[in-house]
Amino acid sequence: MTIRVETDQEGIPYVTLGNYELRLDLEDLSGEFAERAKTELLETPERLNEGLEKFRELIQDETGLSLPLNDDKFLLKFLRPFKCDAEQAFKMMKKFYKFKVKYPKYGGLNVTPEGVRHVFDSEVFTILPTRSSTGGRIMIINAGSKWKPKEVTLEDMFRSIMVSIEIAMMEPKTQVGGVNVILNMEGLSLNHVYQFSPTMANLIVHWVQECAPVRLRGIHVINQPFIFNMLYAVFKPFLGEYLKKRLFFHGTDLKSLCDKIGAESLPPKYGGTAEVPDYPGSIFSEMLFYYQNDFKVHQTYGYITEIKEKGLMSSTNAAVIQS
Repeated sequence: MTIRVETDQEGIPYVTLGNYELRLDLEDLSGEFAERAKTELLETPERLNEGLEKFRELIQDETGLSLPLNDDKFLLKFLRPFKCDAEQAFKMMKKFYKFKVKYPKYGGLNVTPEGVRHVFDSEVFTILPTRSSTGGRIMIINAGSKWKPKEVTLEDMFRSIMVSIEIAMMEPKTQVGGVNVILNMEGLSLNHVYQFSPTMANLIVHWVQECAPVRLRGIHVINQPFIFNMLYAVFKPFLGEYLKKRLFFHGTDLKSLCDKIGAESLPPKYGGTAEVPDYPGSIFSEMLFYYQNDFKVHQTYGYITEIKEKGLMSSTNAAVIQS
């Protein structure tokens, strides 16, 4: 059977992978995930409304911050992971948008599905159609044999992570279930290790720890060779307790990986029982490309005055703000 991107009656793209479908889950919460939100995030209609009201007030009082205040779905992607605590969500939101201004490489129009398409094409970064046993998205970074630094720079890889996290933020199910990252280090070489400077390692860790408004369930390192210790030594000084508690080293022990994520959620090559066929990275790119215009609109949000001053916005996107 040919694997290809299709669209449903509402124009939502999806890919059939065996008995599974790879698609973005953009619908409102219901069933199991609504119950998870209630028990894990203490979510009730009253708390949601109170949180959204307070959140809007904080945003309105912030000088230079331009966001779609009437779009509840947009606001909830920041608010929900913080259990409707508007003040905590607002602190993270400010860091999220300030990062884009402070580091132009990671805040402009290249942080879109189109801008990092070659990363997904190369299968350095991909996601599974399944979810973990706790309802989380499962993202896979192949940072070894599939990563050719001359074709995919470290900056490109970081941008692809940012794009994928922003996609995860859009999904109500992922706002509740969180994200699991599998770092497959099989084939890691010295050439790969030498791509990472302490400055770049600090930047990546800072963004993950301080600026990404998602529930990070775990970062699972698998198939790491001995030289991985050199790479870990670059990152270790910057790791806070938040990441240390969510970092797991499995090596070739895929059973321990399955114990954390769920054997029924992982394909056999990761020790699981889910019959998920491999699919070309270009298919994932094509599916995400349907959301390219959404990303262009999202790039018009944030500290707009500062973005304009740094020249991070195209004339087309500037026109969107003014309209």
